[in-house]
Amino acid sequence: MMLWSDICRNRPAVGFVLFLLAASLACTAAVAAEPKRVMLLHSFGRDFKPWSDYAKSIRAELERQSPWPLDITDHSLVSARSSDEDPESPFVDYLRALFAKQPLDLIVSIGAPAAAFVQRHRERLFNNTPMVFTAVEQRRVQYSTLTPNDAVVAVWINYLAAIENILRVLPDTQNVMVVVGASPIEKFWKEAIAKEAEPLSNRIRLSWTDHLSFDELLKQAAALPPHSAFFWELMIVDAAGVVHEGGSPLTRLHAVAKAPIFSYDESFFGREIVGGPLLLVADTSRQTAAVAVRILGGEKPSDIKTSAVQFARPMFDWREVRRWGISENRLPPESEIFFRDPSAWERYRSEILLICAVLLLQGALISWLIYEHRRRSRAEVLARNSMSELTHMNRVATAGELSASIAHEVNQPLTGIVARVGAARRWLAGEKPDLDRVRAALDQIEAAGHRASEIVKNVRSMFQRDTQERSAVDINGLIWTVIGLVNIDLRKQQVDLKTELDDRLPPVLGNQVQLQQVILNLIMNAIDAMRSVPKRVLSVKTTLDRGDGVHVAIADTGIGVAQSDSDKIFKPLFTTKKQGMGMGLSICRSIVESHDGRIWVSALDAGGSVFHVVLPTNGLGN
Repeated sequence: MMLWSDICRNRPAVGFVLFLLAASLACTAAVAAEPKRVMLLHSFGRDFKPWSDYAKSIRAELERQSPWPLDITDHSLVSARSSDEDPESPFVDYLRALFAKQPLDLIVSIGAPAAAFVQRHRERLFNNTPMVFTAVEQRRVQYSTLTPNDAVVAVWINYLAAIENILRVLPDTQNVMVVVGASPIEKFWKEAIAKEAEPLSNRIRLSWTDHLSFDELLKQAAALPPHSAFFWELMIVDAAGVVHEGGSPLTRLHAVAKAPIFSYDESFFGREIVGGPLLLVADTSRQTAAVAVRILGGEKPSDIKTSAVQFARPMFDWREVRRWGISENRLPPESEIFFRDPSAWERYRSEILLICAVLLLQGALISWLIYEHRRRSRAEVLARNSMSELTHMNRVATAGELSASIAHEVNQPLTGIVARVGAARRWLAGEKPDLDRVRAALDQIEAAGHRASEIVKNVRSMFQRDTQERSAVDINGLIWTVIGLVNIDLRKQQVDLKTELDDRLPPVLGNQVQLQQVILNLIMNAIDAMRSVPKRVLSVKTTLDRGDGVHVAIADTGIGVAQSDSDKIFKPLFTTKKQGMGMGLSICRSIVESHDGRIWVSALDAGGSVFHVVLPTNGLGN
């Protein structure tokens, strides 16, 4: 092993070794960075379908699959447009001169004319350069003249299957116009198609366009009879010698055609043709690029064998299928349908699902709200019915307490009636009847009878179920009626009554029985509140409330209402009485609020409480 000291002593030699190593690495890097030179040779030109589509796809596949940088150039064989081969020699000389100093690593010929050109001039043109023949029908390849430097990626056009596809989807077809031009390759395929379609001669008639200019072809296409179809082969050069590049000929035919157009190559698919079993550009391109990469990697071209690319499963353009009324049931099994207009569901699936979810949620919310509304309405009806029942029960309960007073009030006029009837009889039984006294007694009897009737009428109305009918009510008169009913209780409990009723009060709009119930409950509560106090004074006062309502104040000198109970005293089931039900004041509040009024309680400084009721006049009496 060389030690560091030895290396230092031999610096010149070490420097020379390092220089050689660096130079070697630089050369290796230069070789590695040198691109592979590939020429794409077109049959007619860079814009002639279908080969233009194959060329673009092959270029993309080469760049994708190649591990090396590529220098790709394009050249076109213009002489293939005619049968004259004289222009080929100058073109061969041009190519030889162009690549004399920088030889090609690979030539890819696209289409049958380019393949035939190369095979004719193989000895003069890049005899040792590897070649790949692609996008060429296998019948157009001269396999006997292939050299060891040649590889083939051929296709197989099954014309019989393509025409049978027309009859499958359109079984009424009687005439098929085959669109084909006048160039040598187009004449070749005219003969091939006629030969392959012979088994169908008893079903359809083939007509040809190689004898027509393209303008004449368009005129015939616009006047084609029913039960006809087009089969697009090629239109490179028409009978008038006009060259047609790109996809414009097919587009112009599609614009005037009175029958559907079919073909066999995917490069024509996507706008004008109906579809069927097609040669896929991608299949040929992938296989061509794979063969090219193997050759560039050092494999011998003649050792690389590939099978011909055949039709893929049928493809159909939904727009053309719909345009010509072709039933989807007539399409071959496993057919792929492209360009189908998406349904609203397919296009807006997320939005529809979201809208449905929102609608369902909204529907559920609305249903719940309707249910709650109905439940609340039923509850309100039940509450009103219950309140009416409680009001009635409260009146009935009050009737027990008022029975003595009622009996006394009714008994007084009845007793007077009986006494005056007896007196009248005595005055009539005398020797000289005192008619004046009898008349006076009869008047008193009539007055007592009216009084008894009024008492009974008022008592009956107090304990009938109200009918919610409203009318103009005189509050002062209503208060005097209630006072008349409780007069016995006032005397029995030794309660002093003080009244201060404003005679200028306007009437209020309300239910007389209900308002009478409110005043009665408040007065009876006041009497009960004063049972345990020595000084018992009941004050009833009416005034105008701010000019737009009637204010009734019922005050007592009883035990009063605690400040903490003032907010709860009007709630149901709340009571300060030992034997109370807690419904009287709740009913009073319900009645007052149903009349758009207000009710509250306040304490008196000297003891006791005062209940206030304000009822709107609603413009009555103005």
